[in-house]
Amino acid sequence: MLTLQEISDRMEIQDLMVRYSHAVDTGDWDALDAVFTADAHIDYSAMGGSKGGLKETKEFLASVMPGFGAYQHLISNSSITVDGDTATGRTMCHNPMVFKGEDDETPGPVMFCGLWYLDTFTRVDGEWRISSRSEEKSYMYVAPTA
Repeated sequence: MLTLQEISDRMEIQDLMVRYSHAVDTGDWDALDAVFTADAHIDYSAMGGSKGGLKETKEFLASVMPGFGAYQHLISNSSITVDGDTATGRTMCHNPMVFKGEDDETPGPVMFCGLWYLDTFTRVDGEWRISSRSEEKSYMYVAPTA
């Protein structure tokens, strides 16, 4: 049976991952400062993205995401293991991304990305943060426009 602390830790970590998704999906790059540790290592290279620290990741996202008209990071099936003030997790992400069309009214093709986030979490001043994140690719498919 899980202790109240274990239940709380798992819920706080799941909430942290949701805050990450909301920050990216709303373009609130500064909100990522409260998601990652200051010295976090973030590796999006499995899906063709950047690899580096928080500053580089925010710059990458700010430069790439405006090229899409819409996107969502849908996370589920988290497997989280807590060990004191550290934890690891493997979380599924389904990420549809709509390319911008020729005009504001017409969407472009949709790219479907399926991946797992492989995370290490650290409790900092009583708050969980992601200290390391990498991606494991499952699939990437670009559906043509109708």
